[in-house]
Amino acid sequence: MESLGIDYQSILPETITASVAVLIMMIDAIARKIERRVAGAVSLLGLIAAAVSVVSMWGNSGRTSFKGMIIVDDFRLFFAMIFLIVTFLTVLISLRWVEDESLPIGEYFALLMFATTGMLLMSAANDLVMIFLGLEITSISTYVLCGYRRRDLRSNESAMKYFILGSFSTAFLLYGIAFVYGATYNPAANPVATTNLLLIKERIATSGQLFSTPMLLAGAAMMIVGFGFKVATAPFHVWSPDVYEGAPTPVTAFLSTGSKAAAFASFSRVFILTFASASLAATGALHNFQGTVTDALVVMAILTMTIGNLVAIVQSNIKRMLAYSSIAHAGYALIGIIAGDWRAVAFYLLSYVLINIGAFGVIELIARRGDKRVEISDYAGIGFQSLGLSSALSLFLLSLAGIPLTGGFVAKLLVFKSAWAAGSVSGNSSLHVLVIIAVINSAISWYYYLRVIVAMFFAEPASGFKAPTVARSTAAAIVLALLGTLYLGILPGRVLDTLERARDQITHK
Repeated sequence: MESLGIDYQSILPETITASVAVLIMMIDAIARKIERRVAGAVSLLGLIAAAVSVVSMWGNSGRTSFKGMIIVDDFRLFFAMIFLIVTFLTVLISLRWVEDESLPIGEYFALLMFATTGMLLMSAANDLVMIFLGLEITSISTYVLCGYRRRDLRSNESAMKYFILGSFSTAFLLYGIAFVYGATYNPAANPVATTNLLLIKERIATSGQLFSTPMLLAGAAMMIVGFGFKVATAPFHVWSPDVYEGAPTPVTAFLSTGSKAAAFASFSRVFILTFASASLAATGALHNFQGTVTDALVVMAILTMTIGNLVAIVQSNIKRMLAYSSIAHAGYALIGIIAGDWRAVAFYLLSYVLINIGAFGVIELIARRGDKRVEISDYAGIGFQSLGLSSALSLFLLSLAGIPLTGGFVAKLLVFKSAWAAGSVSGNSSLHVLVIIAVINSAISWYYYLRVIVAMFFAEPASGFKAPTVARSTAAAIVLALLGTLYLGILPGRVLDTLERARDQITHK
């Protein structure tokens, strides 16, 4: 059902998070010194309210509003819950940190909420221009957050690199949007040009000749470059290690999970629900276009996984190691897009954000003020001195490696299975090769994950280590992430059934 009018309920989650951000800024401006507990409590309450609004919209059959620019479907709502979980856990691990670092409190939480608003808009967007607006809201907020520790040269450097390269990649995305806009405009058949994804899908599906136009292929290629930068796939990954290392640890946690998940949501919306969906309805030159896009993504996924895992092996800084790990995991998630299974992508990202935020929560505690202890050598022998934190970090690392009974194992199994099945159905042997390479890469990753665990429990204790005091909010975030990781690994059925129903709803809409 499509609505050309204004339906404010369809943007209620975004309205709540943006309003909370403005409220925090007003409190900070009026009060002499905003308390972290006040800003944190307002943020957490706002996120809970936004989550309630998301749940209240669940089960919609794809209605649109604001002249088709916003869509309400279960794809959008599932990703929205992922973003809200990311920000909720980030706020929890930041409550004590932002005070210990003596940083401005109000602006920090306001920027987190604005970034979340942008991410929510990216999943809600049914229009290429709206995707761009959501992306820019998120990007501008995270540029500032990366350099939030403004007296730290590493933080300043990370923000500058992220800003320059991010602006460059945005140009590719905009050019891609312009080319797709132009390719789907036909004055005779379609006198009105559009950036609406549903209309673009309809025009491509009803006119197989569009797939033979170089302009559409060029647009798809440029959008792959733009999205590839945001999710840190090779060869567009060069920014992420330096940015992740230099940014404050809670910001790194947010950046490596929230903004990446949002980019994958838009990536999936464009390439699975628009291009691939149109592929099933059109004929003629369709196969050549889809085959070209698939081959390009296969090469990108192989490069991303291989570079991420091999370079992670030689890292001595744990934040850089997890940055390259994040690159590798972007490659695994990309397999779901290649397979055309957004359900696998969504489950993978849900598992990944829980694991990664939990891991960075532990790292933030051990790093102490100013991120002084972030070398893997700093973790030597701390296993029994801080048994709780070491055990939690070990479980998160093992889940990233894909050990059974964790969310990471089920997530990898799901994307690998989807790609293998897609290769069997289409007869595309490159998908089978992709899965085999992904399994080999997953085995390689065990080395650098286990290296940290071995250092914690079997190496000689590092000098000067003192078990950190764990704030209750940080402990709550780590415990919630642990429970979520184990739940998705042991009892994933309910989440998978929910995603299956959502996929069937969208497929048969």
